[in-house]
Amino acid sequence: MRRALWVLAVLLSHWRRHKMQFATLLIGLIAATALWSGVQAINQQARSAYDRAAATFGGARTPMLVAPDAATFPQELFVKLRRAGWPVSPMLEGRVQVNGRSVRLLGIEPVTLPVDVGNAPRLGAADLSSFVAPPGQTLVAKETLTDLQEREGAAPPISNGAILPPLRVLPQLVPDVLVVDIGVAQRLLNKPDQISRLLIGKPKGKPAPLASVVGDRLQRVEPDAETELERLTDSFHLNLTAFGLLSFFVGLFIVNSAVGLAFEQRLPMLRTLRACGASARLVNTVLVVELVALSLIAGLIGLACGYFIAAALLPDVAASLRGLYGAQIPGQLSLRPEWWLAGIGISIVGALVAAVTSLIKAVRMPVLATAQPRAWQQRQSRWLILQSGAACAVFAVALLLLQYGQSLIAGFGVLAALMLGAALILPAFLDIILRTGQRFARRPLALWFWADSRQQLSGLSLALMALLLALAVNVGVSTMVETFSRTFVGWLNGRLAADVYISASDNAKGVAIRDWLKQRSDVQAILSGGRAEAQVQGQPVELLGLPDHALYRERWPLLEAAPRAWTQLIPGNAAFISEQLSRRLNVRVGDVVDVPAPGGTWELDIVGIYADYGNPKGQLAVNVAALIRHFPQTPQTRIGLIVAKENIPSLITALQKQFALDDRSVADQATVKAESIRIFNRTFAVTSALNAFTLGVAGIALLTSLLTLANSRLPQLAPLWAIGITRPRLAAIELTKTLSVALFTSLLAVPLGLLVAWCLIAIVNVKAFGWRLPFHVFPLQLVELVAIALFASLLAALPPMIRLARMQPAGLVKVFANER
Repeated sequence: MRRALWVLAVLLSHWRRHKMQFATLLIGLIAATALWSGVQAINQQARSAYDRAAATFGGARTPMLVAPDAATFPQELFVKLRRAGWPVSPMLEGRVQVNGRSVRLLGIEPVTLPVDVGNAPRLGAADLSSFVAPPGQTLVAKETLTDLQEREGAAPPISNGAILPPLRVLPQLVPDVLVVDIGVAQRLLNKPDQISRLLIGKPKGKPAPLASVVGDRLQRVEPDAETELERLTDSFHLNLTAFGLLSFFVGLFIVNSAVGLAFEQRLPMLRTLRACGASARLVNTVLVVELVALSLIAGLIGLACGYFIAAALLPDVAASLRGLYGAQIPGQLSLRPEWWLAGIGISIVGALVAAVTSLIKAVRMPVLATAQPRAWQQRQSRWLILQSGAACAVFAVALLLLQYGQSLIAGFGVLAALMLGAALILPAFLDIILRTGQRFARRPLALWFWADSRQQLSGLSLALMALLLALAVNVGVSTMVETFSRTFVGWLNGRLAADVYISASDNAKGVAIRDWLKQRSDVQAILSGGRAEAQVQGQPVELLGLPDHALYRERWPLLEAAPRAWTQLIPGNAAFISEQLSRRLNVRVGDVVDVPAPGGTWELDIVGIYADYGNPKGQLAVNVAALIRHFPQTPQTRIGLIVAKENIPSLITALQKQFALDDRSVADQATVKAESIRIFNRTFAVTSALNAFTLGVAGIALLTSLLTLANSRLPQLAPLWAIGITRPRLAAIELTKTLSVALFTSLLAVPLGLLVAWCLIAIVNVKAFGWRLPFHVFPLQLVELVAIALFASLLAALPPMIRLARMQPAGLVKVFANER
């Protein structure tokens, strides 16, 4: 033990003499751990929210009974099942508007509620009477209370004029959910003696067969291990994880460079230790212990940084999930102990993985040849051949996944294989470019420039791989986001056809507003719409009622349509289907979709497919009059107006004054569009932040590689100084070499990034969201990203070059004094 401590003390003395190298090692581990742990903290927070949502008084994690062809069924079926020994509990679900905000209303029967409904919030015995007895209680999450701008104990009205029971905060509830007694819910939703579903508890005995009690009026739905929301958001979390993993590996490139230089510089020290009697096993064990100790320190710092990164990005992530999928994520970060343990573990494993290459090289190569650049170059030539072969194998895997993969995981697998293969084959491409430059060079200094760049390539290859991956991801994601942005703006212009939008609190007010508007000469047209919800082939579907107006015919974003599609829509037996729903149901133009309606099945011929970006639900667009005929309970509160631009401000002011409407109830097209674009930009703010972070880490990787090579480069530079080339000129040559290989890498990253963008648009987006965007290339954006990469490379190259330019002649003379 004492001998091991002495060996450790000797090894640690190296870091005291090389403080910058020690700093780069810690920076690499901290950067690798920070973003990875930050992303995992965000994912953990989101999945915890999904679990809360799934288990809110049952949900998808509990077996239940539902009507096969309707949203509700009579309460008498619940009574029959209870008498037959079935441990069922009724629930009624719907949506209401409170203070202009749409929320989910959930009616429960707390006495019969099964005790095994997951981690659902429970009502204590003392609170049960307050919840059931008049006036009852409305259970809400604290976030919902804040969003509704109400205080605890208040009893706000809903859109139809009914009054909610007093509000009471229940911390375990998810946002945007109001929980009341089922009798209260039936009154508020105007559904007397109706039930949405029956939760099934554990039976004490064997109940009667379901068919013998209710026939075929109910069907059993088994609990799902993964909710629909989790399936929808898998793509987003995989995207975050991919960013975290990319930055983690880029950070490991930094660690690999620092550890590699440390091994090379400590070889004389290791030979001395062996000569003094320390065994190879002891020395290697102490090296591993040293690395683990350093990774523990860096891991703890990285976890702290990861926490702050997660806390900073969580609001934008929550906005993204809410905007893209309708998922409600609390904005406050809470972490579990396993997150801390996983962060420490990933730091240790990453450090050991980064050190494996150096350990293997040091063991297999002759000790005296290890510090000789020519020996490393000979070894590097063999590695280039092996890496190129491995790259071809990885590209073959990407082609197989592209051809036969059907899942979202396969889509990300194509991306991962494509980028890994490109990183592996990059050194071979750069070697070919540098070899070509050397072949056409004529002057001695030019020949040395290209030849020395090839020799230096082995030390810079990992950093250049990091730069390639970071820039390719930036190009790919930026191209995808810019394409989405332009497509989204064009789509908004089509969907936001009216000039003014009004949302009435109830049908009576809606009728009053329409009657008042008919008397206004500045209103050119009144466009009434409506929305209803249904289940189609087990999928939640939103039915959108469209008015028959020329403006919709001109602007509606149809991707594919049958002849005279709008004319076929008028009678009410045809519909347009959103792109994502058409993919989920495998429905094309000419097919028929059956929609369960209160009056029976509504058969709809599909006559068009339209773009519906950002909607987590599938959607069917039908004639608004037909929608109201088949769904009489549809709220007729949505009104659009065609108004001359100069008359919009005065009309909005008159509406607000006449009907006491606030800014959420009446808005002009420009305001709605600006708010939609603001939400869109915030949705992708987290992507931009991760892009910038990844490129920054790649710049640090290049800096550490150049610092690592700085001392080992002196034997190649000293002879040039000795024959008359000044130190500033040497520094300029070194800077030119670094920027040259960075430029070649950046130019290779552009087509790779465009391929990444195509994969994101044509594969990942389609499998994740159900829609496909047009592919566009933005040359100015590519030039800007390449310039940013070169600027980052310049910043990374300047410190070692400045150090070389300012080096005293004595430092260069010592190279000839030392036998290397």
